[in-house]
Amino acid sequence: MLRISNIKLLADFDPSKEQELLALKIQKVLRVKKDKILSFSISKKSIDARDKNNVQLVYSVDVEINNESLYLGIKDVSYFEPLEYSIKKITKNNRPVVVGSGPAGLFCALVLAEHGLNPIVFEQGMDVDKRKVAVEKFWKYGELDTNCNVQFGEGGAGTFSDGKLTTGIKNPKIPKVFNELVEAGAPREISYLSKPHIGTDILITVVRNIRKKIERLGGEVRFETKMKELIIEAGEVRGLVLEGQQGKVESIETDAVVLAIGHSARDTFYMLKELGVDMIPKPFAVGVRIEHLQKDIDEQQFGRFASSPLLGASEYTLNAHLANGRGAYTFCMCPGGHVVAASSEKNTVVTNGMSYSARSGENANSALLVSVSPKDFNGDVLGAIEFQRKLERKAFEVGGGNYYAPVQLVGDFLADKPSKQIGRVIPTYTPGITTTDLRECLDDFIVDSIKDGLRAMDKKLSGFIKHDAILSAVESRSSSPVTIRRNPLTFESNIKGLYPCGEGAGYAGGITSSAVDGIKCAEALMKIDA
Repeated sequence: MLRISNIKLLADFDPSKEQELLALKIQKVLRVKKDKILSFSISKKSIDARDKNNVQLVYSVDVEINNESLYLGIKDVSYFEPLEYSIKKITKNNRPVVVGSGPAGLFCALVLAEHGLNPIVFEQGMDVDKRKVAVEKFWKYGELDTNCNVQFGEGGAGTFSDGKLTTGIKNPKIPKVFNELVEAGAPREISYLSKPHIGTDILITVVRNIRKKIERLGGEVRFETKMKELIIEAGEVRGLVLEGQQGKVESIETDAVVLAIGHSARDTFYMLKELGVDMIPKPFAVGVRIEHLQKDIDEQQFGRFASSPLLGASEYTLNAHLANGRGAYTFCMCPGGHVVAASSEKNTVVTNGMSYSARSGENANSALLVSVSPKDFNGDVLGAIEFQRKLERKAFEVGGGNYYAPVQLVGDFLADKPSKQIGRVIPTYTPGITTTDLRECLDDFIVDSIKDGLRAMDKKLSGFIKHDAILSAVESRSSSPVTIRRNPLTFESNIKGLYPCGEGAGYAGGITSSAVDGIKCAEALMKIDA
């Protein structure tokens, strides 16, 4: 198959004409008539908005045509062969256990099930349908279920997010991840968009269908079942103790446990420390959520093309190296999205961002984060958790209780003036907000770094520090604050049979990289080349 790169179309055409226009471009590049092209499909699609008066869509397309070798000397034309993910049946004495059903856990269990190992997945939260009810109850009434919320439950924290699939890793297992997501109900376009996303509304269906596939292949997924204890003897995993519904306790024997626990599994981190599992603190980041009107961001990013249906809601990624030696950056930007309540512990306020697939909300939001290192707290391996908790509890207090988020206008924040009322940007956070001074709930170094970061980012994206943009505190769960060490060859921790996996263990950052790490851990467990 041939791949043609760098095909450009001005972003002002009728979307229904996309295939027709691409066909014409292919004919021009290959210098052939239409009937010579057997088929073609988009393999990559991105936006080039460097010139606001000439915004273009840039494509790569895969073309099926006879006598491919005749065209390989043409500029931007290359040979492409899709990678296949191989599966073979494997036997093992004990059923492997996966703890956690986020992207890492689900894809680990899927691969284990495909190879005939009948894994058991234990998830402390609810299945995705019950979870949706519990989360929406919290957002509406402020009634928090500490076992099932935005952090815990089927699909992990990514279920209630933008469903962003961009990743900084390059790995041959990524097509496997995308193919499974599409098979489970994600739009096919995620396989070729340069910045793909799914949206929380579609993710709910996708997560449910992946679980059903695991079960069809012989796996088992048990919800509302929490790992209370790992059974370790002579430095090896022997099983675990579980607590199910109505407090029922049971034990299960296994010699392989994959820890896909997510970045907010604080009680599990403490248990692992007590058991002597090797962990180290890692740099992470904390800050706030920032909201602007989406139309303002669109106009800055796309100029006269801002209303083009071809482009959708625009995104941004900003960063700044500060004079104090820290970094400030935006993270998990949610176009047309909502700031959501993401607490997992009582009497804390945690914010996060979420978008539906259409990204049609009035506001854009993003995390605005400041780098934190072990020197900012006591340096203990779990000191970061207490640092996060301190901020979250203070945000709850300053917000007035009832899980209201403390908010401040950007202009007031920069002027050290408490906000009394909001402007054009209406905060999307529920169950409610309290206008205040964020200095009351953030450490001085965080406040100073956010201020410097805002000013620096405004030079890159004009209008970023508009007076009535909204800051909501506190964004504290952007990544895991610890790394659970593992052998780079066997993927085991210092405890034989214990496989730290995904974002919570410190080996991924987002849906795609977490899913890839889940596959790699499954392969390591099966002793396939990971």
